[in-house]
Amino acid sequence: MGKLLSRRSVLLGGLGGLGVVGAAGAGALADVLPGGARLRYLLGMTGPDGEVPDVPAGPVEVERVRSAARGREIDLVVMRPAGSPRELPVCLALHGRGANARTHLDMGIPKFLTAAVRDGVPPFAVVAVDGGDSYFVARDDRDDPLRMLVEELPGWLRGHGLAAPVSAFGISMGAFGALRYLRERRDLRAVGVVGPALFRSWADAKGRNAFRDEQQWAAHEPLRHTGDIAGVRLGVWCGTDDPFVDSARQLVDRTHPKVAAIGPGAHEGGYFLRVMPEVLRFVGHRAGRSG
Repeated sequence: MGKLLSRRSVLLGGLGGLGVVGAAGAGALADVLPGGARLRYLLGMTGPDGEVPDVPAGPVEVERVRSAARGREIDLVVMRPAGSPRELPVCLALHGRGANARTHLDMGIPKFLTAAVRDGVPPFAVVAVDGGDSYFVARDDRDDPLRMLVEELPGWLRGHGLAAPVSAFGISMGAFGALRYLRERRDLRAVGVVGPALFRSWADAKGRNAFRDEQQWAAHEPLRHTGDIAGVRLGVWCGTDDPFVDSARQLVDRTHPKVAAIGPGAHEGGYFLRVMPEVLRFVGHRAGRSG
């Protein structure tokens, strides 16, 4: 209830002199004012925010590495659950647009990992890298995040006593990247996507200013290559107030994933935290399996 009241306070302050009559009236406003999904979020109508578990964080290693593929230095973040051995199967985590590898630390992934293991998930490591804002594809020849993931990441991981990733998950833009990475890594045992920022048309994608042209977008857009995705252990999580929900539904319809969780939620950190235990359970249980 405390979070709902906090959201209401923000809403009341934002509406100012309009006045608010109550939950029913505010619910109606959510459908008629600009930014209706945001209003529903502020009123708590998109479901509760998730919380970082109150458990010890596992060990974290942050290394600054030089990426020839990206033409710059980037952060490599390695997260393990508390009390785990050093050698573990690896899950690659890809961040959203405007974020970076360290964003997973801000989200509390080291604590989520510890909680997952305490709940019976076999121990595994989560690894994140800075991927830029170009949906993990090459904006130009000087910056190719996908090549970084495929060619450079395995060598960096060997330096931490780890093998190449066997699973992956991504949030928003990172979901696009995880599905694109899957086309290069057909041996992945599981891929989870949360609020997947996928585009059903070039008109939708063009406004992101992330792709050189329509041809490049079409070559990489996961919804254009669902035949390469179907059959993989895929999990899809998306809120019904997420602007990408129609894309998520199209992905579900075309790939028939193992998990298709489309329910209350928005494209917000609170929703991403709420589903994170499910996502880590999905990729974690499969990370140590060969079949």
